Amino acid sequence: MKFPATGKRPADILTDLESLKGNDVPWQEGRVFAYIYDAGDEAKQLLKDAFNLYMTENGLDPTSFPSCMQLEKDVIGMAVDLVNGGEDATGTFTSGGTESILLSLKTTRDYYRDIKPEITQPEILMPTTAHPAFHKACQYFDLKAVLVDVDDDFCAIPEKMEDAITPNTILMVGSAPSYAHGAIDPIAELGQIALRHDLRLHVDCCVGGMYLPFAKELGYDIPDFDLSVPGVTQLSMDFHKWGYAAKGASCILYKDRAIRRYQIFSYANWTGYAVINPGVTSTKSGGPVAACWAILNHLGRDGYLRLVDESQKASQKIVDTVNDIEGMEVMGQAKINMLALRALDFDIFPLADEMRKRGWYIQPQFGFANSSENMHLSVGYHNAHAVDEFCADLAEVAKSVRDAQLGQERYVLPQELRDFIVNSGPEVMDQLGDILGDGTELPESMVEINNILNQLPADSREMLLGEYVNRLYNPDQQEREPAA
Repeated sequence: MKFPATGKRPADILTDLESLKGNDVPWQEGRVFAYIYDAGDEAKQLLKDAFNLYMTENGLDPTSFPSCMQLEKDVIGMAVDLVNGGEDATGTFTSGGTESILLSLKTTRDYYRDIKPEITQPEILMPTTAHPAFHKACQYFDLKAVLVDVDDDFCAIPEKMEDAITPNTILMVGSAPSYAHGAIDPIAELGQIALRHDLRLHVDCCVGGMYLPFAKELGYDIPDFDLSVPGVTQLSMDFHKWGYAAKGASCILYKDRAIRRYQIFSYANWTGYAVINPGVTSTKSGGPVAACWAILNHLGRDGYLRLVDESQKASQKIVDTVNDIEGMEVMGQAKINMLALRALDFDIFPLADEMRKRGWYIQPQFGFANSSENMHLSVGYHNAHAVDEFCADLAEVAKSVRDAQLGQERYVLPQELRDFIVNSGPEVMDQLGDILGDGTELPESMVEINNILNQLPADSREMLLGEYVNRLYNPDQQEREPAA
């Protein structure tokens, strides 16, 4: 798209934007089981109003916009209270779970540089189920990620975690829950290991921090996981997931507030104003924190209990449905609303495409370590009213997909093609155009692509997907037709 020579009327611009949304997943109908967190029309309108009220205010400078600082302090206070942080706990409002995790690892690295300068190659110890944001942080901050196998329920194994500790270990990671399977690591046991070895322990509650406390209060089987667990030193939690806040709302919390000083960047060695950044960004709109503050106060504990209970009941309906589908099962313990569905005797990737034809979006996940390829579902309040229809379609489509494959050979990536991809660099995309396309637009079907990626080593997947996205996000060089 070329830079516009003349301006357009607001009405025409909004029409263009509505037109662009035409190919997006229909999340408003409750038919999307990833990425979307919607607590209803009243809550959504409140988010818009609160966000717009603070859209221009800048949280960079608390002396200019003290209200942004007060909103953040209130939100962090509510978060600390919810996860039982205690009087000395504190934290920082961030743009998302990735920023929260980046800050946690950066802070821990700098802290250990101070107290143990002899550690020159610090290691982060984590289960194979830990979120990729931890690996991103390791790449950004020159840390070594040490991966440890998990059990058949995709939970960390405390004995194996302890065995992997070295003199260079500075931080252990546990998840409550991990995203892929909704598995909750044994945080209490990991906390005891951290105490024995004088290590810090980060609990990744990005997806669980605004869900597990309420599920536990409702009487569901939720193990101890929060800042009250001995040995847990820091915790990340997102408000824009099951807190139903506007996107751009997360936090990193520390049990001991003194360590947060290692997180803060301050700089005065230049000719301009002194820069003090608690988080990664400098300028930050007051919109996300205002919207977050508004939704937490609007829903309150009783509101979140209601939303979580509805989500839990909807999730159980899906679990019961899958248990009755021949050739399918739910992976792990399925304690909460994060589910992974596995096919036992057929290729599951066509299931996602066929369900999408019926207007449903479910998220394919590739096989890795002891987890086979599967379909992920994040089941929220906005899905609850549509879950009966979803279950009926899932049972019907799964049977159809399975029946169509009976007697057929499963796709196997030819060894010659596999070796060619593994031994090539990003330029291999040019030779795979017939399969992957030229990378400038999204394919209509992902079945063949998913099967190829699933049978490649993870490093080769990363290379191909990185190159694909690098091409996909290049700007159009030709003028695009405006919306009608």
